[in-house]
Parts: sequence; structure tokens; C-alpha cells
Amino acid sequence: MVNWRQLLSTTRRISTITPAAAPSYSASQKTSDRMISIKDLNPAIITAQLRATLQSNPNAKNELGFDSIINCNIGNPQQLGQKPITFYRQVACLTEYPELIDKPEAQSLFPKDVIERARTLLDSIGSVGAYSHSMGVPVIRQHIAEFIEKRDGVAADPETIFMTAGASAGVSNIMQLLLSAPTDGVMIPIPQYPLYTAALALNEARAVEYYLSEADDWAPNLEGLEDVLSKAQSEGTRVRAMVVISPGNPVGNCLSRQNMEAIVRFCYKHKILLLADEVYQTNIFEPDTRPFISFKAVVRSMERHIAAGQALEQVYKLASIQLCPPLAGQIGVDLQVKPPQPGDESYELYKSEVDAITQSLAARSATLANSFNQLDGLSCRKAQGAMYLFPKLDLPPKAHQAAEKAGLPVDEFYCMELLNKTGICVRLSSHPPSFLFFSLLYSLVH
Repeated sequence: MVNWRQLLSTTRRISTITPAAAPSYSASQKTSDRMISIKDLNPAIITAQLRATLQSNPNAKNELGFDSIINCNIGNPQQLGQKPITFYRQVACLTEYPELIDKPEAQSLFPKDVIERARTLLDSIGSVGAYSHSMGVPVIRQHIAEFIEKRDGVAADPETIFMTAGASAGVSNIMQLLLSAPTDGVMIPIPQYPLYTAALALNEARAVEYYLSEADDWAPNLEGLEDVLSKAQSEGTRVRAMVVISPGNPVGNCLSRQNMEAIVRFCYKHKILLLADEVYQTNIFEPDTRPFISFKAVVRSMERHIAAGQALEQVYKLASIQLCPPLAGQIGVDLQVKPPQPGDESYELYKSEVDAITQSLAARSATLANSFNQLDGLSCRKAQGAMYLFPKLDLPPKAHQAAEKAGLPVDEFYCMELLNKTGICVRLSSHPPSFLFFSLLYSLVH
């Protein structure tokens, strides 16, 4: 819970220091004595690590055999040449510069549905330079609810939908709300995206790791969940939530309905909040055999639910403190959940661009997985969705010896060597070290 008195007290203390009140220093004092050092910082931030992201010293590039780093460690496809969706950019253009809408040239530059969509959004928003409702623009939340209803076949209430400044901000918010003591913990999948371990460290809470099974297409080891929970509880951890990522990051899997139902039963039995990370739900490569299914749809089909009650008021309080998500981002979400439909002037181009991106990602994923599987000591399961591959490398004994000599875990040693020798930056796996796993973005493969 937010301590409002403390917040107001802190705000009042923020003031301009007058020259008379400013501390004086003699000329002989060293500059370093007046600088903030690491010991002055929040220890939770120092503890937090995005361990998986390894970068080289940019000033040392002349000593290396390459001129630039190939960043395969993060999902950033447009940096690698993926073109943006035209419809999105056109509407964004008009909402950023509304004067264009009524100019005669607009009729020839923009399709009619783009102009109409921009005008409708601006009527609801006013200006993208202003604040919106803290939960998000009401009409956009209504469109999100309609999207969810169409996707899942169950009702969605826009008054329980909170927009955030991206998925990372959403994770940060929910962790801040849930975690109130150092003994609180959250179950997170291993392998996982390191955002969750970092968020837990920032909140001085515990990561309770449960492992995904490579042999089962990276589904959770369902029988092992009870053991993981029991062990955590025996160590004094109060498990508050369980994170599930589907489609998977970094493993590229899509959970089956059977897996999802088992997870829901587990969370319901132990009164654990289920946090479903479904960011990559549109990147599905096997829609007929392994389609995307939302946890909301599964929960509703099993007649399992929770009543938010007073907790929802606290979510709203936190959203209000943060004012609102950026309006440009909210508009982007609106365009995703309410895209052009058949018969609209923009539809054919929109559909062709979306299909091309999905097909390209699927083809690149398959090409790279096949290439890995042709190399000695390397294997890689085919991705079912998302944007990543997760190869497995069987390192020889000498590599383990070299890592030990360098004083590094073998996975970190290999990834640093790969970076320093080739300029390829990949993400560590946080996986048991009998084999080396690493994750990489495949958008750059042509």
C-alpha cells in the first residue's frame, strides 16, 4: 500500500537550495568526495541484474575482430530491417499532427479509413500531448475488451482493464503491488526472460524457479510444481504468484490446453495469483496444431475466477500515481486490437504486411533451427511461436576447464567468448549447466 503521508512529505522536501543553505566545500576537497557513489544507491538496484545480456566495452572495438555488435539478445526486429505496418504509421502521423486531416492533400496521401480512424481517436483523446485517464483512454479500453471477447468467446469488462507503458511496466506494477516482505516470492519459469528476476530483486523478493522440460516442448514439469512450492515454503517463502510465458520467451513454445488447465488447477488449489505473459500471441507458426490459447479463456472454461474487490482499488491508486501510459502507445494498442476489416480501404495492404511478417519469421526460425541441427554438438527444437530460438550446446571438457580458470560459469564464459570473438551478442539461459543453452533473436536471418 502506498504511504500517502510519506509521499507528500517527500514531495515537500523537494525544493530549491538557496546559496545560503547550500553546503560549502573548500577548493582542496576532491571532486570524488562530492559525488554520489555506489554505496549511496538503493541496494536492491545494485542486486538486480539482467544477467543474460552481455555487452563488450565499446571503446575496445579496435582491439577486436569486428566493427559492430550483432544484437541477437533482444526482440528488436525493426532495428534489423522489419518494416512497420503502414496503417499504424499513417494513423499515428495524423494523430501527432491533426492539422493534416483537413488539408486537401490528405485525401490523396491517406486512405479514407485512416483519416476517419484518426479523427475518431482525436475526438476521444483531444491531444496526444495531454494526459489521459490513468487506466487508459476509455474508448481504447472498450476496444480492448471487444478484442478479448472476440478472441476468447467470454465477456471482458473495460473497467477491469489497465493499460501500462509496455509489458515491463506492467510487470513492475504487479510485483510492486503483490510483494510486501523479503520473504515473499514468485514462481518463475526457467528458462525465462530476465525481466522477472530483475523485477523481483528490485522489490527485494525471492525468485522461486520451476523448470520447463525440453523433451515436452518446453512445457512446465507439472509433477514438479508441487515439489518446488513445498521446498520454497519450507524455506520460509510466501509464494504469491506464478508467472507463465506463452508463447515462450526464450524457448518459443506454445502451451497446450491440457498444460494450461493443470497450471490453473495448481494455482487455484494453492491460492496463487496466475500471471500470464502472452505478449507474443500473434506470432504463431503452427496455428492448426498448436494454436494460441489465452489463460483467460481457459480459466473461464473451468469456472475458476477471483473477485478483485478492494485490490482493484489499489491497482487504480498505483496507476493514478503514474498518471497514464503514453498516448502514442495507447493509440498503437487501439490499432492492434481494432485493425482494418475486409472492405476497408487499408485492409488488403494491412493483411499482406501482417502475413508477410508472420511468414518471414516462421521461415527464418525454421532455417536457423535446421542450421543449428546440422552442426556437431548443437541441437535446437523448432519454435512454435514468439521471436526466439533456444539452441543447446554440448561443451567439451576443455571449455569447462577454461571457464573454471577464468572464474566464470561456463555459460557466461562461452557467451562472452562468442561476443568477443565474433561480435554476436546472445542471451544466457539461466538453465542447469549440464548443457549450455542460449537464446537469440532470429529476425536478422535472411
